[in-house]
Amino acid sequence: MSVLRDLVDGIRSGGIEVLDLTAPLSDKTPILSLPEPFGQTVPFSLQEISRYDDRGPGWYWNNFTTGEHTGTHFDAPNHWVTGRDGEDVSQVAPAKLIAPAVVLDFSAESAADPDFLLEIDHVKAWEAEHGPLPDGGWLLYRTGWDVRAHDQAEFLNADETGPHTPGMSPACARFLAEETPIAGIGVETVGTDAGAAHSFDPAFPCHSYLLGAGKYGLTQLRNLDRLPVTGAVVVAGPLPIVGGSGSPVRVLALVER
Repeated sequence: MSVLRDLVDGIRSGGIEVLDLTAPLSDKTPILSLPEPFGQTVPFSLQEISRYDDRGPGWYWNNFTTGEHTGTHFDAPNHWVTGRDGEDVSQVAPAKLIAPAVVLDFSAESAADPDFLLEIDHVKAWEAEHGPLPDGGWLLYRTGWDVRAHDQAEFLNADETGPHTPGMSPACARFLAEETPIAGIGVETVGTDAGAAHSFDPAFPCHSYLLGAGKYGLTQLRNLDRLPVTGAVVVAGPLPIVGGSGSPVRVLALVER
């Protein structure tokens, strides 16, 4: 097909830039920390099987251990109780994993207030300037939080009252879930919800409303500052874990230069 040939030629010539929106995955990757008595995810780790030695003289390989929601990862609808009868990560249609994306940049507001919340009026003002949100596409919410990803404590930004990271109000989350055509949202923080979302009504509204509506989440993204406001195409490839609620994911953006 000439369209596919043009795509490959564009990538090879540099006319289409491929940007990696994925955080490196290692034992230093920040992970979500829940209060007791809730269960905890495990950090990412490698367990060496062989490395050109008696265990395997010609090859190097590892086992790895991690949670589904570690590092840059994909939230499937069944991750949340409101979407419990929805898709698991293996059931997401492949065509939905390649979609247009727009960037809503509130990094300045989030730098001034780590508890900043995106509101419906922010989204409508963005649409008035840039056009409607993409049908079947991603809303990528830039807060500048990825600069903190080198350090677990700085990334979670918690004190005695809990984490303080930017997110969305319950009303905005419901609006995006029920009144917009997007496939899902992507954020730079450890999860799609604000750090204080445990105290919202409902608690964790991005999870509750968006996953309950059969939409998706991408978290711990980076390099959103290198994307245009509109016009990028995102390729998000989670592992098709049967019965899985999510997966670490390699997220790539195609940007026409």
